[in-house]
Amino acid sequence: MTHTLLAFHAHPDDEALLTAGTMARAAAEGHRVVLVVATDGAQGLASRAYAGDGRLAQRRLAELRESAGALGVARVEHLGYSDSGLDGTAEPVGGSTPFVRATVEEAAERLAAILREETADVLLTYDRNGGYGHPDHVRVHEVGALAARLARTPRLLEATVPRDTICRAIRLVGRLYRFPPEFDPTSFERAFSPRAEITHRVGVRRYAAAKRASMRAHASQASADGGADRTLAAFLRIPRPLYDLVFGREWFIDPTRRPGSPVLRDIFEGLS
Repeated sequence: MTHTLLAFHAHPDDEALLTAGTMARAAAEGHRVVLVVATDGAQGLASRAYAGDGRLAQRRLAELRESAGALGVARVEHLGYSDSGLDGTAEPVGGSTPFVRATVEEAAERLAAILREETADVLLTYDRNGGYGHPDHVRVHEVGALAARLARTPRLLEATVPRDTICRAIRLVGRLYRFPPEFDPTSFERAFSPRAEITHRVGVRRYAAAKRASMRAHASQASADGGADRTLAAFLRIPRPLYDLVFGREWFIDPTRRPGSPVLRDIFEGLS
């Protein structure tokens, strides 16, 4: 039996880092995959070549569609909000409301409408920390939880990474590559979720090529002026054997499952 998976993310390129492998796997197995982003990503860092003319938002949404094509996504939607910025204080752009200034109820209704239209079986959002704590990511967690209740979506899974796993991977990569100045490895010691809370561990190594293509599609987010490096660019320079190891699994939390339950390897397991 096939199902419908809806992945809800904050910005174009977030899907590439947290859920691209799971989305590619679901699509390859014959399930319908829908990708929804809350914001246009207009506040993202990028070189003047991408952002100098004020059209970064349009470029990032185009990159999102390219990423979706690499993953086998059937439908891509933007909820219509603008990027709130790293500190959540960005001003409205082009009449769009920054995501964190919209009420949770309003945004949840917009997402719930798509969930109902698609009769989605699984909704992917973020853990309660919003991953590394970006205000838009935290709001995705809040909006997704309410939207799943409104639409009566059978399963809500919160994308995350076990803290110890990501810290170990960062240390491993750091031995071979120099991270850009804005990248703070210690920040991950306070981000994401404890391993004990993980309920789903999805093997996606067979889909590493699709995940890498998804990352590569977001060229603006690998760009910088003055010879500076970006985190996404550093990830794309990792050779395939190591890349497949680092990005070969994705993790989720089902908030309805009790801690200590057996860890599942299929996000659709148990759905009728």
